[in-house]
Order: sequence, then structure tokens, then C-alpha cells
Amino acid sequence: MTNPTELLHHRYGVDTINTDTPWNNTLANLLSHRSIRAYLSDPLPSGTLETLVAAAQSASTSSNLQTWSVVAVEDAQRKEKLSQLARNQAHIRQCPLFLVWLADLARLAYIAENRGLPHEGLDYLEMFLMAAIDAALAAQNATVAAESLGLGTVYIGALRNHPEEVAEVLNLPPHVFAVFGLCVGYPNPAQPAAIKPRLSQSAVLHRETYKLAEQDEAIAQYNEVMKAFYTSQKMNIPGDWSEHSVKRVISAESLSGRDRLREALKTLGFDLR
Repeated sequence: MTNPTELLHHRYGVDTINTDTPWNNTLANLLSHRSIRAYLSDPLPSGTLETLVAAAQSASTSSNLQTWSVVAVEDAQRKEKLSQLARNQAHIRQCPLFLVWLADLARLAYIAENRGLPHEGLDYLEMFLMAAIDAALAAQNATVAAESLGLGTVYIGALRNHPEEVAEVLNLPPHVFAVFGLCVGYPNPAQPAAIKPRLSQSAVLHRETYKLAEQDEAIAQYNEVMKAFYTSQKMNIPGDWSEHSVKRVISAESLSGRDRLREALKTLGFDLR
């Protein structure tokens, strides 16, 4: 699928009228993104992992501190353990490669200690935020690279449900936190995935200043778009997007254990001053 009109229709769930859309293969790949939750067991070609990491390392990184790392997990038993910690998601077990993206301040602490220097600055929220952003930028570059090679991906945020246990499985030192996982593999054609619509640009694109109330119409439209999407995909999901979204934040319990994330980060060596 390379036609911009068709891809934009799938991405927003409505027809878009724009005859001046700039277009190339990179944009086609980006707009074709979909989350893959069913994988073939086929191994990846030699050199694929290293290529994905090279793409990840080509992402921007704050002050060139490179405060991220990634653990490549291919061992079936380790994938099984991580799957159990992430709500028993089967695609973690299925995919031939599971990448765990890390906010990594241990490397800077290690360098400072080897040079006999303090590293108090690493204890502040700014540095943790920097590391999490660095990991996200790197992972997205790897995702785009993987999809350009015909591979499928899906992010796994549920690793944050049990941060300490994930750290134990991966032997993470203090000052390292698993931000999310990423399944990588060949999509199973027997279980095709559709492009999920997003909010219209009128909800997320603000010109000059932010305008909250003006999003009402876009949100109402998106609720209808998602109802139609769920129906087309034969997904028995009651309610609309707004209802689902609010339920995810209605209470501490709805955060699936992540309400204790600050406590977990403290345990993992992040003071977050």
C-alpha cells in the first residue's frame, strides 16, 4: 500500500482531501505502521539485529550522552519469563527477537567512578527523563528500520508492571530501568493486522498556542471512527475511545501496578530528586 490518499484514509479513518501531499517511500513506510501481535517463528537474517541497533544509534541523543542501552532476548525461557511479567502476552514468546529498551545511567556512573569523580547529577529527575527519551528515540528508529525490512513490531509497555522482576531477569545493575519491550519478527499472514486510526490532526496540531476546548469536535469524530474500526475488525469492544481512555486513568488500580513506579525506580537506584 503506497498510495498517500489510501494510507491517510486508513490512518485517520476518514477521507482526507489534500492534493499536495509530499510523498516518498519513507513516508509510505511510516504511515503503514501497524502493531503486529502474531509472528512466524522464522529466524531473522544474519546481521539484522546489528543493523537495527545501528539505526537506533543514529537517533538523536541529548548532549551526546547516549543514556540508553538495549538487551536483545532470543532465549525461549527468558522470553517466557518476560511474557509472564507482561500480562502473559503470547507475541513475546512467538517473536524471534525481543528487544528491551533501557534508560541507562549506569554507564555514566561507571565512567565517573572510574575517574574518581562524583555523579550527583544522575540522581535528578532530569537525567531519568533524558534517559527515557533517549531510549524512546532509539527504539523508534529501530522500529522504522525493522518495518523497512518487511518485519513487524509491537511495543510492550507492560514490562513496567513489574520493574524489579524484569531487572532481575535481565541482570540489570542499579541506575538502569526497562522502559519498554519491542517484539520483532515476520508477521503471521494468517492473522493480518490493520492500520489503527489516530485522532485527527485538529486534535493534536495546535498553531501558535494550545487550544483544549477546540478539540471537542475532533474527539467526538474519533469516537465514531474507532467504533467503526472495532466493528470492521470484529473486535467486541463496548463503548468508545473516550470511555476506554478514561478507564485507563480512573484510579491508581487502573495503572496495572505502575502506580508504584516511583517506589520501584528508587529500588533500582534512581533517586529522582
